[in-house]
Amino acid sequence: MMNVGILGLARSGRAAARLALARGARVYASDTGDTAELRAAAEEIRQAGGEADVGGHNVARLAQCDTIVVSPGIPPTATVLGDTRIAHVTRISELEFAFRYLDAPVLAVTGTNGKSTTTALASHLLTTAGYDAPAAGNIGTPLSEVALRNDAPDWVVVEASSFQLADIDTFAPRIGVVTNLAPDHLDRYAGVHEYYADKAHLFDNASSESTWVLNGEEADVRSLAADAPGARYVFRIRSELATGEQGGWLRDEQLMLKMGKTESRLVGTAELRILGRHNHANALAAAVASVAAGANVGAVRDGLRTFPGLPHRLEVVGERDGVLWINDSKATNVASARVAIESMTRPTVLLLGGVHKGESYVGLSDALRRSVRLVVAYGEAADIIERELSDIVALERVDGGFSDVVRHAAARAQPGDALLLAPACASFDMFRSYEERGDTFRALARGEA
Repeated sequence: MMNVGILGLARSGRAAARLALARGARVYASDTGDTAELRAAAEEIRQAGGEADVGGHNVARLAQCDTIVVSPGIPPTATVLGDTRIAHVTRISELEFAFRYLDAPVLAVTGTNGKSTTTALASHLLTTAGYDAPAAGNIGTPLSEVALRNDAPDWVVVEASSFQLADIDTFAPRIGVVTNLAPDHLDRYAGVHEYYADKAHLFDNASSESTWVLNGEEADVRSLAADAPGARYVFRIRSELATGEQGGWLRDEQLMLKMGKTESRLVGTAELRILGRHNHANALAAAVASVAAGANVGAVRDGLRTFPGLPHRLEVVGERDGVLWINDSKATNVASARVAIESMTRPTVLLLGGVHKGESYVGLSDALRRSVRLVVAYGEAADIIERELSDIVALERVDGGFSDVVRHAAARAQPGDALLLAPACASFDMFRSYEERGDTFRALARGEA
C-alpha cells in the first residue's frame, strides 16, 4: 500500500488527500496553521480514514511516506522541507500527483500574467464547442478534484503556476500555453532566472505529440521553450505572423487566425467583453489552443463574444458620480499592474500598495505618466512606493485600513476619472487573499461596505 504525505491542508491539500485515500493509499496530512477551517479539513481527512495534524508536522511520520505532496503555498525554504529525516522521500506537487490519476488530456497554461483569464477562456471556448472541459489548477479547482470524477472529461484546462511546476515528474500536457514572462515572486525566488526555470518545467516531458502555443513577441518565452519537440503556434498583438508561423494575431483591431492553409477572421476587439490590449493577447492564445484541441472556428467566435471575464481582472464594479471603479486586485506584481494602467482610457486615480514582493515600482513610470493623475499609496509597501514614485507622479500616502484608503482615493477622483485598484503587491497585510481585497473594493464601490 502506498504511503502518501500531504503538506498543507488548504484546498489543494485536502483534494490530494481525498484522491490518495480513494486510490487506496495510506495518508498523513499536516499543516503548521491551526484555524477552524484547517481543523475541519483535518477532521474530514480522519473521517475518510487518513491521519491529519494541525499546528505542525510530524516529521517522523512523514519519513515513513513513499511520496510527499507539497501544496503550492508552502515555499521551498519551509523548515520541514529542509529536515534531513525526510530527504529520502520523493516530493511532488499536487498538480503532478493528480496528473498520475487523470484519464483526460491536459491543456496547460502558464506564464506570469494572464494565466487565469486564458485558462478560463480556453475552458469557455471548448465548452462552447461542445466539449466537457473544466478549468482546474491554480485557477481555484484543484486538479485532484477533477481526477476524482467518475466520468473523465474530454479535456482539462489547467492553470499551472511556477510553484506547481517546480515539483513535477511525469506531468505532460497535450497542449501547453505560455502567455508571457516578467519578474514575479522575487520574495520566494533568489532571482528571475530561478523563477523562469520553474516555468520551463512545462516542457520537461515534451514529445512529438505535444503542441505549444507561445507568445511570439517575447524572446524570453521562446527561450523558455528552447528546442522542445512538438508542433508550435504563436500569438502576436503588435505584429503580423512571420513567414512560416501559424497561430493568431491582431490586424486592424480584428483577431485573426491561421492554422493550416486557411486564414480566418475571428472577432473584432470591440466584440470582446474583456478590457485591455493584454486581453486581446489572452483571447488569441486561448483561441489558438482551443482550435488545436479540436474546437471549430465558429464555436470559438461565439465563445469569444460571450466570455464575461473573471472577477478581479479589470472588472468594472461600479460607477459613482461619474467615476468608473475598476477592480484589478489580481494585479499582484508590477508587470500586471502596468498592463492594467496601460488599459485605462480615462484619467486615473490608482490604488497601489499591500505587501512588497521585491520588485521596484519604477517600472510603472511610463504608464503612470500617460494616464495616472494620482497614486494613493497604502499598506506595508507604502514607504517604498512613496520613495520610488513621488518624483514621477502626484502621490499621496494614506495610512489606516483599506476602507479609509479607498474612501480617500474616491474623494480625490473627479467625474470622468477611473478609480483603479491595481496594487502591484500581495494582499496579506490586510486580507487573506487578493480575492477578499477585490471583494471589499467591489462592496465599497457599490456602497455596501
